[in-house]
Amino acid sequence: MREAPARRLWLAGCLIIGALPGAVSRAGAAESLLPCDGCELRLGVGGTYHFWGGTGGTVIPATLIFDHDRYELGVFRMATRQTAGQSDPRVSRLLAEPYWGVSASRRWKLIGKSRWRLLFGFGASYKSQSDPLNSTHWNFASQLAMRVRLSDTGSDLELSVRHWSNGGIRLPNRGQDFVTLSYAF
Repeated sequence: MREAPARRLWLAGCLIIGALPGAVSRAGAAESLLPCDGCELRLGVGGTYHFWGGTGGTVIPATLIFDHDRYELGVFRMATRQTAGQSDPRVSRLLAEPYWGVSASRRWKLIGKSRWRLLFGFGASYKSQSDPLNSTHWNFASQLAMRVRLSDTGSDLELSVRHWSNGGIRLPNRGQDFVTLSYAF
């Protein structure tokens, strides 16, 4: 029964991301919302997973990119419960309740073409609560992102695969794995 609200939240997020390019012009958003010259605000939606499969969590990311894609500050809402074995609710195991997370990362361009680029990022993250995925609030944050330019006006989509882990400093340390799709203003 918990699956239906998560699917509705995921669908709503996808619809919002789909409507953003037409709703707000990049130049107007940059002038009115962003605190620095050359900053980019990204809003998106995503989902959680682990190497054994999906965990059913919905992620709502808001990130600020600055210094020509070199740095990222992010706020992430893990908006739904995450469970293992979600295909059979009778044997599913709770991995994490909804929580807030923040991250700060340095990013490096691995490949850069005219319409797309591949980026790697590494930094630190903080989770508002510990859980069976991570026993610590503070963690290392890594990401692999592909950014695609949608138009000459500068609108971009970015698909990021992210992992937050304490590096085995304290167990349990399964790590928080999630994928996000974000629209850049």
